[in-house]
Amino acid sequence: SFKVKFPSFYLIQTSLLLKLSQPFTFIAMVRSIMIGRVNDGLPLAASMDDGNSENELAQCKHNARSLFRTLQGRNVEPKCSLQSPPFIIHYIIDSGVCYLTICDPQYPRKLAFNLLDELATEFKNQYGSQTYAQGLRPYAFSKFDSTITKVRKRYMNTRTQENLVKLQDDLQDVTRIMTKNIEEMLWRGDSLDRMSTMSDNLRGETQKYKQMARKMNLMALYQKYGPLTVVGLMIMFVLWLRFYVWN
Repeated sequence: SFKVKFPSFYLIQTSLLLKLSQPFTFIAMVRSIMIGRVNDGLPLAASMDDGNSENELAQCKHNARSLFRTLQGRNVEPKCSLQSPPFIIHYIIDSGVCYLTICDPQYPRKLAFNLLDELATEFKNQYGSQTYAQGLRPYAFSKFDSTITKVRKRYMNTRTQENLVKLQDDLQDVTRIMTKNIEEMLWRGDSLDRMSTMSDNLRGETQKYKQMARKMNLMALYQKYGPLTVVGLMIMFVLWLRFYVWN
């Protein structure tokens, strides 16, 4: 029988062409994770992210840090999704701590919130009330990064059997979790801060005007009755001299 032998070079080229001809499959991922304290916006821990994507994530991370600062003293949803194109931010608030993840928009919301719930449980088990201590420095619990990396790795591949089971689990109902725009959220927070500052300034100015008005009223009284008072005192002094001293 006659056999045609192709050089290995041509076989390698053919293999590469076949791979290149296959459609590109986009893999939606968890891009970053951040943990912060709600009462003062202090960052407590964060994931170690791929340096190649830092530029791409820079604006979204900036928005996330700004979000921590705007949560203080506000009546916000304990779970929420925020659109921050080209990514989406999911967060939960548990016991005064905000757990936040930045994901590709295609990443399943149910898995994202499962991840955050798991991180919240691990964080509370490891640190408990330490998170509320005064005088903490930013990223005081940076050692939690190892736990973040471990949990994040399990959620990277959305097609594993474990994650497929979680997607089918009805315990995590994400249909009621609101989706908002990050700019609206931050703008509303800034507006509330500005209103609070304006209110404080207005109270200060009101007190200042009250004091000025009191001084002006006293000055007006002095100008109106001062001369008469001086004349009266002088007359009384002369009479006193007349009847008690010069006699």
